[in-house]
Amino acid sequence: MTGKPLCVIAGFGPGNGLAFCHRFLRGGYRVAVIARNEENLARHAAGNPDILPFLCDLSDPDAVAMTFEAIVEGPGVPAVLIYNAGSGLFGPALDASLDDFESAWRINALGLFAAARAIAPQMIERGGGCILVTGATASLRGGANFAAFSSAKAAQRNLAQSLARSLGPQGIHVALVIVDGVIDMPRAREMFSDKPDSFFLKPEAIAETYYHLAGQDPSAWTFEVDLRPRSEPW
Repeated sequence: MTGKPLCVIAGFGPGNGLAFCHRFLRGGYRVAVIARNEENLARHAAGNPDILPFLCDLSDPDAVAMTFEAIVEGPGVPAVLIYNAGSGLFGPALDASLDDFESAWRINALGLFAAARAIAPQMIERGGGCILVTGATASLRGGANFAAFSSAKAAQRNLAQSLARSLGPQGIHVALVIVDGVIDMPRAREMFSDKPDSFFLKPEAIAETYYHLAGQDPSAWTFEVDLRPRSEPW
């Protein structure tokens, strides 16, 4: 235990997760990172005592509960939880299996609920906290090839709104960040090799918004904010 506040990133990986980690480290936080890939966790945590790795499948509520129990008993109660996990199958609506549909809901909505349920009481007891959720434009409208993903993200958005209204009066700031566009990563650059820099969302710029939200004054909390590159049609 140190005097530094703790940020938990649930859904850690290259791109946004890594950018969140670096930004909160620069802001003086310790960062607990949660992911399913043990090698990825070990690689990024190596040599930095302020990065604390936790292996967990966020679609499994029992695993989520055990992981957050370990976090509270170890580094402590987080000041900030970033729920950054998300996945979904893309393609014609009826091509998705029932398992595909449920899987998208479990990681986007059920995982968020399990994480909030596991940590919000401790946040309240210590005087407050912040829960930031990575959403998507698909939560606002369902595209023809986004049936599983958009329905899961819509459930996540409504859950975040319910949590904000329920937990806000108890000192927990819940905010949803709608990320609308393609994240600037090597794989995305390969897929969209003909696109200019202005086409991509930079993870470092996204992370700045999350860091700002985590520090907002309680007299002017944001619930929902959209992030998109200037060239993104909407």
